[in-house]
Amino acid sequence: MASMSASIEDLRIYRIPMRVRFRGLDMRTGMLLRGSAGWGEFSPFAEYGPAYASRWLAAARDAATRPFPPPVRDDVPINTTIPAVGPTQAHDLASASGCSTAKVKVAESGEDLATDVERVAAVRDALGPTGHIRIDANGAWDVATAVLAIARLDSAAGGLEYVEQPCVTLAELREVRGRVTVPIAADESIRTAEDPLRVAATDAADVLVLKVQPLGGVHRALEVAAASGLPVVVSSALETSVGLAAGLAFAAALPELPFACGLGTASLLGSDVTDQPLLPVDGRLRVRRVAPDAASLDHCAPGPDESLAWLERLQAASAVLDGAASGNPYGNPSGDPSGNPYGPIDEES
Repeated sequence: MASMSASIEDLRIYRIPMRVRFRGLDMRTGMLLRGSAGWGEFSPFAEYGPAYASRWLAAARDAATRPFPPPVRDDVPINTTIPAVGPTQAHDLASASGCSTAKVKVAESGEDLATDVERVAAVRDALGPTGHIRIDANGAWDVATAVLAIARLDSAAGGLEYVEQPCVTLAELREVRGRVTVPIAADESIRTAEDPLRVAATDAADVLVLKVQPLGGVHRALEVAAASGLPVVVSSALETSVGLAAGLAFAAALPELPFACGLGTASLLGSDVTDQPLLPVDGRLRVRRVAPDAASLDHCAPGPDESLAWLERLQAASAVLDGAASGNPYGNPSGDPSGNPYGPIDEES
């Protein structure tokens, strides 16, 4: 595995069932890499090819080989995530979370707006009048549907904190933003380090949802946040606690943290790679690194075919990330020790 990177000393692969179907997934799989600074996570979703997955590998190397930036806070506020479940289960999940902010999934395939309204109303009842509710449509609506749905759901929530990715395109987000009073957050519109700057430049959103793995690592994510000029919500890519620790480091190092973070997703996993998972206490997570333990890793080890598939994905992403020496256009021109291929951000771009 020399192509993986000489600075990576060990790797482990995991396969963990989800407690509730989420993002269309019943199972979460990925890889953990160990380097001189600790462990990093490489867990791009199955549909991502080598070029895009190389960003996620850059993040894993960044976490494994570089110390996290100095934190400016010892813990961060966390939102609970409510999947597309019935109102009773939604109420129970919100009540048991200990969080004062909930992100509620809406516009799931096969669900109607009335069901979403019931779910959001149940979460409001669980959180009480002072809790914060945000909704996530994952780009499922067109503009007209979004405007109607946001009004209904804002009423059911007694006021929404913001709406995450109501439509797919930036043009649609901008149009919705001009027709509603609820703030708009961009999530799926942000897949590369350049995207947040594009969102800000087109006035398509009020808030950016940033995730460490797609942006290429904690250090890169901090540059992106600073260059964007917009408020940031730090969120997860449905990682294990190893990956969540990188998101936590990002949130802890931000100069300002105006919103609760979407880093409480370890509770959606049926198990974890550590016996000390990152689970919020009273709606907050304490900033710390996470190392997997042997027993947990053994418990979630996949079979040989899946392990081989992940090793092949790692090699393909490594070839992209390390391709500068062979003239690969996705190589590493920046000289960043994390292997980040994107270079410094130009704030004027």
